[in-house]
Amino acid sequence: MSTTKYTPRLADKYKKDVVPALMKRFSYTSVMQVPELEKICLNRGVNGAVNDKKLVDTAVDELSAITGQKAVATVSKKDISNFKLRKGVPIGARVTLRGVKMYEFLDRLISAALPRVRDFRGINEKAFDGRGNYTLGITEQIIFPEIDIDKVNKITGMDITFVTSANTNEEAYELLKELGMPFKNAKKN
Repeated sequence: MSTTKYTPRLADKYKKDVVPALMKRFSYTSVMQVPELEKICLNRGVNGAVNDKKLVDTAVDELSAITGQKAVATVSKKDISNFKLRKGVPIGARVTLRGVKMYEFLDRLISAALPRVRDFRGINEKAFDGRGNYTLGITEQIIFPEIDIDKVNKITGMDITFVTSANTNEEAYELLKELGMPFKNAKKN
C-alpha cells in the first residue's frame, strides 16, 4: 500500500507551471522570490442580523458548506445608535482558508462557481489593494454548487480576499492569472 500524500490540482499547477512562468516574467533569481497565495478570506455581512439572530447562523452554515471549513460569526466592535447596534452583537460570518482547503476552494471557484454568474465576462482586474492582495465581490451565494437554492430564504453576497506574498499589484495579477483566475481584459504575453 502506497502512502502518497494528496496535493490539490492547483497546488501542482503552481509548482510545475506558475513558478517557472513567473520566474521568467519577472527575472527572479531564486524560487523563493516567486509570490504565492498565502490565504483566502471569505467575509459576509448580514443585513438585518440585529433583529434576527438566525440570519447569522444561516450565513455561518452557508459559508461552512461552501468552504468545507467551519466559519465563525463576527461581532460588532462598538455601539452605533443609528443602526440599533450594540457592541458584541453578531453581525456577519467569516472564514480563512489556507493550504489544501485554500487550493480546493480556489479550484471550485474558478471551474464551477464563477461560470454560474449571470452574464459573466470575467472578473475586474482593478480590485487590487496596492500590496498584492485582491478582493472579489460576489453578489449571490447561489453561484456555489454547495448551496441548495430551494433552502435559501435570502440572496446575499460576500467578499473573497486573496492574500498573496506579492509586493506589487502586477506580480499578484500575474500570479492569479497564471492560477486560472478569469480576468476581463487578460493581457496576452
